[in-house]
Order: sequence, then C-alpha cells, then structure tokens
Amino acid sequence: MKVEPDTPGVDDPGPGRRLGVDVGTVRIGVAISDRDARLATPAETVDRVTGFKDRDGADIDRLVQLVTDYDVVEVVVGLPRDLQGNGSASVKHAKEIAFRIHRRTNVPVRMADERLTTVVATNAMRAAGTSEKQGRKFIDQAAAVEILQSWLDGRKTNLKENES
Repeated sequence: MKVEPDTPGVDDPGPGRRLGVDVGTVRIGVAISDRDARLATPAETVDRVTGFKDRDGADIDRLVQLVTDYDVVEVVVGLPRDLQGNGSASVKHAKEIAFRIHRRTNVPVRMADERLTTVVATNAMRAAGTSEKQGRKFIDQAAAVEILQSWLDGRKTNLKENES
C-alpha cells in the first residue's frame, strides 16, 4: 500500500515553532524548532503508553502539553515508509498519534517522510562516540530532529519557489 507524505509549505500556518515527532512502539522522540522555523533541536523522549483502543495516556497528554507550552503552530509526525514508498506496520502507530494530537490541540498535524531518519541518527551518534546503549534514549530525539529539520528545509524551499 503506497502511503504519501504531506508536502512542506503547502497550507503553511506561517511563522512559529514546529514540533517534530518520531513515533515508536516503545518511545516517542520529540524535537522542537526555533520561532523562525529554521532549526530543529532535540526536546525529549516520551515513553509510549497509549495503545490503539486505549484512552489517551500520559504520552498523549505530554505531547499535547508540549504543543501548548511551546505555542506550536504545526506538528510534524514521521511517516515510516520503506524505500519503495510503501507503508510499514508502524504507519498505523504514527497516524494514530497524529490523530490524537490533532483532536486535542486543533493544530495542523502533517505526516512527513521519515525514510532512513533512524539510520542517519544512529550513524551520527556512533560518529560522535555515543554507544548504542547510551544512545537509545537519545536516538528517538535525534530521529525526530532529522524528521523536523528535513520538513523545515523543504518548507523553506517550497515557500521560496512559490514566492517568485
């Protein structure tokens, strides 16, 4: 099943912070942008507790709180696809979290292509000398930074192209 991500800059809410979210089955990595939506930085790792049929748990409450605390104008959730663009089983998890955030905040939630972000994040941490064991709690944040930074770069390009 082909799964298409959203396009950065389309229906753009304008200036303001963006929240990047890397949804895993155990942890959720979170990144935040600056107010100019230029640079993504790691925010935190949230333990995943909410299952498909559950009421919103502490993980969803925390994500909603971050949207409020940072006055976020757009949330970018990684869409896990394989190299052919097909959705993996994790797509359901990402879409579920995206739906719950949107339902409670009414902030636009976009699905961004996240192919290879965890690989890039893992390689970067390894290059920095962080062991895999030490890095586990940071790898999800690093992946969220990759997702968000890629979105911010795509947004900047898209907005520039549509200006001219």
